[in-house]
Amino acid sequence: MKLHELSPAVGSTKEAKRIGRGHGSGNGKTAGKGHKGQKARAGRGIRAGFEGGQMPLQRRVPKRGFNNIFATKFAIVNVSDLEVFEAGAVIDTAALQDKGLVKKVYDGVKVLGNGNLSKAVTVKASAFSESAKSKIEAAGGKAEVI
Repeated sequence: MKLHELSPAVGSTKEAKRIGRGHGSGNGKTAGKGHKGQKARAGRGIRAGFEGGQMPLQRRVPKRGFNNIFATKFAIVNVSDLEVFEAGAVIDTAALQDKGLVKKVYDGVKVLGNGNLSKAVTVKASAFSESAKSKIEAAGGKAEVI
């Protein structure tokens, strides 16, 4: 077999439709664009969301709230979730990810005081709620802010 003898598999290639090339092509005259109107013109520009001059939906719907783009977003862990660790363990973001308690760290991890803790553990996190800090220390552990 030589390079000039190679050809694509039968049926894998298709001839391009030649639009606007006479009646015999089956796609002549208006070339599949119908008669007149905005969609028949060259350039054919209707932007996404345009409703023919009517006030578009994205402008009719009332806007609500405020989204602070500078806010710090924490991954949240409850005190009760820390029960999966053994006593005396040092819990940091890597340990929390290994156990599957945190999927994405965002700007840090914050420990909240929901639930109870019976083991003495050292927790290293970006932030603690007051109740979480007191529960960790009441169990004999440490709450260290990174």
